[in-house]
Amino acid sequence: MKYRNAILIVLLVIVADQLLKFYIKTHFVNGDDVKIAGSWFRLHFIENEGMAYGMKLSESVVGKLLLSSFRLIAVVFGFYLLSRLIKKGYGKGVIICGSLILAGALGNLIDSVFYGLIFTDSPYSCFSGYYDGLSSMMQTHNQTAVAHLTRFGQGYGKFLQGKVVDMLYFPVLETKLPGWVPYMGGKNFVFFEPVFNIADAAISVGVLTLVFFQKSLIHKPVENNANAPSAEPKSTIADIQ
Repeated sequence: MKYRNAILIVLLVIVADQLLKFYIKTHFVNGDDVKIAGSWFRLHFIENEGMAYGMKLSESVVGKLLLSSFRLIAVVFGFYLLSRLIKKGYGKGVIICGSLILAGALGNLIDSVFYGLIFTDSPYSCFSGYYDGLSSMMQTHNQTAVAHLTRFGQGYGKFLQGKVVDMLYFPVLETKLPGWVPYMGGKNFVFFEPVFNIADAAISVGVLTLVFFQKSLIHKPVENNANAPSAEPKSTIADIQ
């Protein structure tokens, strides 16, 4: 697989990820929940300052800066590693998974680096609500409560301090657990509860594919050496006689 094909995968994921984030950021109030396919697939706008699926390294600004810096270093190293894997002749499956992981990391890095500089804030607001579809949301929405693009450097945050936009929500199962369930009995249970974005999904698909199919995907590449002399056939007893 050629390097330009891997870069094309990265670009396609980033474009899809950023287009959806821009739309959500400039059309949704933080906390808005819109049904797309019944109740099991919804667009639910939240922002987080941490890792994938809303996990956090720390509540402090220092933690945010460390995480963003780590993302930046990881992305730079990721491009180098991807090119090395291709040069060494690893299979298409490994390269595609690596491209997805790299694209996801870069997609969230863009939020962390630039969103605080180019967007106004999207704080949790009393204007957020639950809607049966995008059309119903737009008809009743307070557009003054949504974020908008602003002059570079005049946004809600500083360099490396932007918040990651999440919106994909799949509460496939919502129920109340029976009382006999240890520790969770009587409590509401939602599967799948985390809210994420396309970048998070790309990372998850790439990592899980490598984990579950590593035996068929990850193997030492075969070095083709056309100029190497062919091995001489071994002599047998029959040949000697």
